[in-house]
Amino acid sequence: MGLVTEMEYRGRRERRFLGRGTAWLVPLVLLAAIVTVDLQTSEKLRVVSWIILVPSIAAAICGVGATITFALLSLVTYVAVDAAFPERYRAGAPDFVLLALGGVLAVIASVVRVRRERQGVHMRNIAETTRRTVLRPLPPNWGGLEHAGVYLAADVDARVGGDFYDIQPSPHGTRVLLGDVQGKGLGAVETAAALLGTFREAAYHEPELATVAERLEVRMSRHRGHTAALGRYDGDRFATALLLGFPDDDPHTVEVINFGHEPPLAVGPGGVRPLPGGERLPIGFGDLVCGTRSGDPQPPACRERLDEDETLLMVTDGVTEARDSAGDFYALLPEITRAVCDDAGVTKPRRLVRLVREGVLRHTRDRLGDDTTVFAMRRLPEPQSAPAPASTTGRPSRS
Repeated sequence: MGLVTEMEYRGRRERRFLGRGTAWLVPLVLLAAIVTVDLQTSEKLRVVSWIILVPSIAAAICGVGATITFALLSLVTYVAVDAAFPERYRAGAPDFVLLALGGVLAVIASVVRVRRERQGVHMRNIAETTRRTVLRPLPPNWGGLEHAGVYLAADVDARVGGDFYDIQPSPHGTRVLLGDVQGKGLGAVETAAALLGTFREAAYHEPELATVAERLEVRMSRHRGHTAALGRYDGDRFATALLLGFPDDDPHTVEVINFGHEPPLAVGPGGVRPLPGGERLPIGFGDLVCGTRSGDPQPPACRERLDEDETLLMVTDGVTEARDSAGDFYALLPEITRAVCDDAGVTKPRRLVRLVREGVLRHTRDRLGDDTTVFAMRRLPEPQSAPAPASTTGRPSRS
């Protein structure tokens, strides 16, 4: 999904003069067919008045310019065909007035339709800009990770919802966040943007992953206080999330803090395994564990082993709760396991994301019930250091 550039928008406006592609052929063929039938039938069976359908169809599928053209062409054709018959068989002025009125109404309808289409394109552009602001594009191999991701909004026109993810390199290793804000609409988008902003700063500056998690919890509390001050009740807003850390000093370890989310899956040639650990309540429920209600500290990040050939797969509940027409859930783990057994190359992030995306769309028949995010990553191989040049100490000079 990309932004519509100004050049593309102008191109669409120019193409609307004739409509979408060859859509103008439909009213043209209809006009020719009506004229042919009227001229080939007897004088007692006149169908020339059916020309009123031509500008009406043009208004539905063509641009404003094409609709005006067909409205005028219909009037001229009506006069010419009607004049070819004897006077007593002519449709006459009443049908001409009816055709002229129908042409005017068709042009008005076309103007309204095209204006609404332009407004729709404008709103989709705004939604796309919002999506890129919340879910910023990630450079290839960002933070030393080979990654791939796809976001599918349940509301196709909105193109943005409460799912969020990001990668943040830092002096303390690369940190990854993926989550799903409870609820829908602009409130969920605002909350996702607030959490991502905090993550991008805290993940860079804080040496401990647990401290990043605490900053996210504080940000949720502040955000809810802000919305409450604005008069919008947002007190029950929360987010499930996965917070991961890839330490620079240990290339075979990943740190995991799970805020009530589906655990990440380590997918490798040897199979598929979930990575539980660091289990916490969703972001926004931290006051139930710490603070005045309890003195128990939050669990630290859990360190898990991650092999070089393993890819971490993270999904939101749009995947795990996807249902088919019979109400059955999408079987994520069995499908990935079966695919890995058939082809070990499917563990690459791009192929793995494509596998899950196509599987969910096939399972739901393209009818998503919730925003869906699939994100996969694995460490890039460490560059091999170049061999040291051979020492020339003690060798005689050849000069």
